[in-house]
Amino acid sequence: MTDSIRYAKRLQEAILPPEHLVKKLLPESFVYFKPKDIVSGDFYWMDQKNNKVLIAAVDCTGHGVPGAFMSLVGHNILKDIVTNTDLTAPSKIMDKMSEGVNKALHNKSDESGETQTKDGMDMTMVSLDYANMELEFAGAFNPLYVIRNGEVLTYKADKFPIGFQGNYNVTHFTNTLIKLEKGDMIYIFSDGYADQFGGPRGKKFMAGHFRELLLSVAKKSSMKAQEDMIHTAIEEWKGELEQVDDILIIGIRV
Repeated sequence: MTDSIRYAKRLQEAILPPEHLVKKLLPESFVYFKPKDIVSGDFYWMDQKNNKVLIAAVDCTGHGVPGAFMSLVGHNILKDIVTNTDLTAPSKIMDKMSEGVNKALHNKSDESGETQTKDGMDMTMVSLDYANMELEFAGAFNPLYVIRNGEVLTYKADKFPIGFQGNYNVTHFTNTLIKLEKGDMIYIFSDGYADQFGGPRGKKFMAGHFRELLLSVAKKSSMKAQEDMIHTAIEEWKGELEQVDDILIIGIRV
């Protein structure tokens, strides 16, 4: 069984953007990706369209094998939307993706009124326009952080997921346009880092602590140094405790 899952890991890694593509599209960047298990429910994706770089960080329901199956569903739907439509606004892509996930997983009530499945994804997506120094952002639960001149600018996400939306008061995802400045650091991520237990009292790392860490990390000029600092911090925090969720952080300097 473990051998099969390890082979599945190779297949899952094959859908992730290769390092040479990441460096081509995002010359100053890093991707910190640390699955909880052999395979992951988190995945990241990027592509270029109409002179814009589209980047997504996606956190699927669950982790391990169930999460990995969901990640393949999400990846294929996202890739199909970007390839076969003219959409570039993150909110529009995420609206379309939500429809696709619901259709693929039959996320709807049956004749008895019971929901057949309750699977979905948290997601952050940005469209980066280097030429005009603009960033478009949409989020499902997970926010966007931009660090500028020693300050964290927080852009909040909508409080409903991709896919199953149950009793959420859902309309459409919100698209936010952000004017960038040279030297800005952009961070998108899943919630795995902030949710990790550790420290002297075995508590969660928490979002506030995570923002403080990123403020320190952003001072590093080297993307590799930023990634190493993030890795060291979570390993020291976790100590001997088990990793509780998949971890994904993408950092980009413009």
